[in-house]
Amino acid sequence: MLAVIDYGAGNLRSVLHALKHLGARDMQLVQNPDQLLGATKIILPGVGAFGAGMAQMRAQKLVAPLKAALNAGIPYLGICVGMQMLYEVGEEMGEHEGMCILGGRVKRFPHFPDRKVPHMGWNRLNIRHESGLLAGLDESSYAYFVHSFYCDPADDDTVIGSVDYGIEFAAIVQRDNIYGVQFHPEKSQSTGLRILSNFLRLQERQC
Repeated sequence: MLAVIDYGAGNLRSVLHALKHLGARDMQLVQNPDQLLGATKIILPGVGAFGAGMAQMRAQKLVAPLKAALNAGIPYLGICVGMQMLYEVGEEMGEHEGMCILGGRVKRFPHFPDRKVPHMGWNRLNIRHESGLLAGLDESSYAYFVHSFYCDPADDDTVIGSVDYGIEFAAIVQRDNIYGVQFHPEKSQSTGLRILSNFLRLQERQC
């Protein structure tokens, strides 16, 4: 069962449409811990603010069972804020604790004299490491971003793809069965569909 977490702020309609287009079956919208039981893959779409998202995840009592599922090897894909919430601290509207699954912080872009924040639009992905999530992509692949905050991982080896927007930041991360993308694959045309299709084909980690 493919679990798509609904914490009240995710960009669910576009993500679900893309998954259905790719032939995904047995999808379950998850709003409480019991609905995570039996999940073989998990997607956390995200829009909105880090702190508000974490508050809602805690209110729905989803954090602990989600972490247990990831520790059991179930593949996870966090999209935008769904990637950011993997980290320890988010700095949006004050400091807020994340899920602490990956080490690092979520920071606001610095002031750029020649670039706008939020970062909004298409950017070329710099692929750093091979990954099953990125199979079939090359250095000409572009993705669509909408965000004012970026992830600064404690472990640079988890960054498998980056983007240059005044600074180079983590656009795609992976640790074992845990994946995150800062961009919106559901809005990234062929690149995004390829990534979602690759995720659907991933196997659970054997623990």
